[in-house]
Amino acid sequence: MDALLIRLVLIQGFLAYMAAIYLLLHIVFARLIQSPQSQMLWFFSVVTGPLTRPVRRLLPLDTSDARVRFVALGVYAAVWLVTKVLVAQLRGGPPG
Repeated sequence: MDALLIRLVLIQGFLAYMAAIYLLLHIVFARLIQSPQSQMLWFFSVVTGPLTRPVRRLLPLDTSDARVRFVALGVYAAVWLVTKVLVAQLRGGPPG
C-alpha cells in the first residue's frame, strides 16, 4: 500500500511541476510578445486555461489574467513542494 501511495503522490507532484513550468513559460512569453494574434500566446492560453480556471474562481472577478497566472503558479509550485516533502516522509528520508 505504501508503494502505491508513494507512486500516486509522485504522479501528483510531477503533474504540479509540469503545470508550474507551463505557467512560468506563459508568464514569460506574455511579457515578451506584444501581438495579440501570436500563435505562441494562443498555445499557452490553451495549455494553461484548465490550470487557471480553478484559481480564477477563488479570486475576485476583476482580477487580471496576468495576476491569475501568477497566483496559479504559486499554487502549483506549493503543491509540488508539499508532494516532495510528503514523499520524503513516506520514504523515511530527507526531502530531495
